[in-house]
Amino acid sequence: MGDQLSIFAVAGLSAGALSLIDPIPYVRDVRRGRTRPHRGTHLIWCVLGVTVLLSQLADGATWSLAMVGAQAVATTVTFGLSIRNGEGGVGRADVAMFLLAAAAVAGWRLSSQPVVATGFVVVADAIGVGLMLPKTWRNPWSETLSTFVLATAAGALGVVAVGALDPALMLYPAYFAGANGLTAAVIGVRRAALGAAREPRWVSVAAAGATGSRAP
Repeated sequence: MGDQLSIFAVAGLSAGALSLIDPIPYVRDVRRGRTRPHRGTHLIWCVLGVTVLLSQLADGATWSLAMVGAQAVATTVTFGLSIRNGEGGVGRADVAMFLLAAAAVAGWRLSSQPVVATGFVVVADAIGVGLMLPKTWRNPWSETLSTFVLATAAGALGVVAVGALDPALMLYPAYFAGANGLTAAVIGVRRAALGAAREPRWVSVAAAGATGSRAP
């Protein structure tokens, strides 16, 4: 039992560490002007991250909370950066997403079953991903690939950290791994299809400005 516990602990702490590391390249790219986060999506992720954290706390999660807690902090910081350096967030679809996020919070507050609250969160989060994907498909350089790859690994480790076949606790990290894996695949496939030469000029100019050089 001690060996099993240590495995779950290592998985949980590793997931938490990756969740703290994966925003670093994203924040770097936002500050350089290379990445342009969708404000609506990141607001939803901020609200939902906190909701999932509270829901899993209510359900008695232990080591798996490391990933969830780190993600809640990371999404809050990223949303703050997106206010000045992002795009979107005022359309009808965004308003619908905000309402859905609010419904998830209300569902968590009203439901006595944490798995139900987490289910609300997963649905809302998935629609938030869908809100971001069209922008990512059109311009795959507007998102940071390494962040989503690391987040996929964090989600997978978060599943292991649960330590039991508990749907209420496994649902979110499993979804998290799948959603980030899908986003990473879209970024990689579209970059390969468009080619490096198609990188938008505003990305090159912003990157050059960040390093003090001039774009040709």
